[in-house]
Amino acid sequence: MILIKWHYILLAISIVSISLALIAEFFYNLQPCELCLKQRHPYYLFILLSFIALFILPFYRLYLSFLIQLGSIYGIFYSVWHVGVENKLFKGPAGCSSGLSVSSNTNELKKQIFNKEVIACDEVIWSFFGISAATLNTIVLLLIFVINALYIYKYYGKKEKN
Repeated sequence: MILIKWHYILLAISIVSISLALIAEFFYNLQPCELCLKQRHPYYLFILLSFIALFILPFYRLYLSFLIQLGSIYGIFYSVWHVGVENKLFKGPAGCSSGLSVSSNTNELKKQIFNKEVIACDEVIWSFFGISAATLNTIVLLLIFVINALYIYKYYGKKEKN
């Protein structure tokens, strides 16, 4: 049953995921790090592709489903990396540091330091029952990957010969 309405479900999951991230950012002032922002990209893609899938012939949904698979792989990569950085297993990207501009003027550098909020990728700023947002995102993206793979296999996979 879930596979029949898969694109509707994916659209809903993506809208809820992005909405929660934006609410956390703008209403609760939980500023995202660079890896958090990259983890949002697949959801924007999923919203676009799911919306398109609602209006095209089923045959063409196969191509959209492959793009969904690629987007979920992209998201899984960044979310697993982020979980690894949070657990001190991997090093984070350079953008997870202060991002200060090079300056020879100490007053300008001091002004940058005091005005720039450092969003570190290795600090968990939000968790639910001890599970970080990056870990929850990894679980959601893995579920999307698996369900989308099942969708592709069921509707476009190997056909039985009669």
